[in-house]
Amino acid sequence: MPFSDFHGNAEVIRRLREMLAQERFPHAIVMAGRRGSGKYTLALMLAQALNCLAPPTSGGLPDFCGKCANCTRIAQSCDLDTRFAEAVEAREGLRDADKKETRIFVQTHPDVLVIPPDPPQMMIKVDQVRHVIETIYYRPAGGREKVYIFTDSALMKEAANSLLKVLEEPPEFATIFLLTENPGELLPTIRSRAMTFTLGALSNDDIERDLATQHPEWKTAQRALVARLSEGAVGCARSFDLAAYMVARDHALAILKSALLGGEHSELFKITESYRPGAEGREKTEELIRTIYSLVRDLMFINSGVSEMIHNTDIAADLKRLAESADFEWIAAASDRLADVERGMRRNLLRSLCLDAFAAALEK
Repeated sequence: MPFSDFHGNAEVIRRLREMLAQERFPHAIVMAGRRGSGKYTLALMLAQALNCLAPPTSGGLPDFCGKCANCTRIAQSCDLDTRFAEAVEAREGLRDADKKETRIFVQTHPDVLVIPPDPPQMMIKVDQVRHVIETIYYRPAGGREKVYIFTDSALMKEAANSLLKVLEEPPEFATIFLLTENPGELLPTIRSRAMTFTLGALSNDDIERDLATQHPEWKTAQRALVARLSEGAVGCARSFDLAAYMVARDHALAILKSALLGGEHSELFKITESYRPGAEGREKTEELIRTIYSLVRDLMFINSGVSEMIHNTDIAADLKRLAESADFEWIAAASDRLADVERGMRRNLLRSLCLDAFAAALEK
């Protein structure tokens, strides 16, 4: 797809394309924005524009055809989750000795390398950066520019220091993208050697219009809810699992009602018992925690007299009833207890027990 298909942040796109046109594209770019804002999609688009074999122009600025061999091969990296899972699975199939020495990369084109956080720590490791250093000074094999995309700013200390070395003396035919939700996570010395572009949040109305095309099966109220929950990130809105969220929200409401209104705990225990060990249970628990945070924040907005800022507008009446029992002290305590649940998950504590303890500790 051409740059015109990128939704929102037109000014950022224009500035980047102007630099392409003037052949003054930076060797290092920090692409900032919340999760789902389109950082990775835009980085791949720019990689295609830098290496397109038959680059067209639109509006007098460079674009990419999306059809040539380079464009199509680079586009195969678009589904990062699938490519990442394939790379992890391939490593798991190696011998133990080889597995320890193998780092995770995603590469569908010889000149475009995607560097995701390496499991299980989910951080960029020094061996990944060393691989970048070993390959970056060789000239492109099939395109004009070598492109390296770091999909996260969670770099181990030694990895960050190694990356700094290559940023100090980059080759003229290479571009490095550093994608981050928070530029402050990067070393100041790294940020000083790169240009920062920030993808801003889109308006709720803009996202609702996009969802009308992407999810015509959703009702107007559902699109409005997802637009608010995505907080301006069109990627999050498009991939939003509404059914899973509704289940998590029902559970979150039951837990909060148990804590604020008391009563019989059998329903609470029935819910928390469903949060089991394993990868699937972890994802389910993480979704529940995010949903509880969302509801607690809505309670804070209601108590602050700014009900128009709540995200879960379709259950505003329920939230207002809960807010009558939730003062600011309780809301602060709830946030602290949720942090305890997250820490418990990292220590592999029993998830159902952590959730029971959360509700019990906040009972009024």
